[in-house]
Amino acid sequence: MTVVILSILLVAGVITYTMGVREGDLPQPAPEDPFRHLEEIKTRIYENLRDLQFEYRLGKLSDADYQSSKLSVQKELGQVLGEIDVVKQRLAAEGKTVASTAPRKKAVAAQQYVCPHCNARFKEVLKFCGECGKAMS
Repeated sequence: MTVVILSILLVAGVITYTMGVREGDLPQPAPEDPFRHLEEIKTRIYENLRDLQFEYRLGKLSDADYQSSKLSVQKELGQVLGEIDVVKQRLAAEGKTVASTAPRKKAVAAQQYVCPHCNARFKEVLKFCGECGKAMS
């Protein structure tokens, strides 16, 4: 009977030891980036502008709808870019260094891909042309 009790105590001790987390063992949290949420919003707005232009080129939007939608999205983009500038100025006034908000990309030679049908140029390989819609073989 004592062997069973000692075994239970030993197992409980091992579980308590392995599950116990000390404050010093936790990693330091990453500093919060003040631009992160603004950059996400800016990226979403640029995607919306690209999608809006694509739908206009396909003929899904009339000229008036396209112009009004484009204007409202551009106003929203202007507000976000203004907020980014305000945050940069605030950080500069506090004496903090302002890192570049854009992700750094490796320098790559600008290779362009040309559509054989309409001679449109693109920076990346596409299956179909973004201008005429034909296959880029």
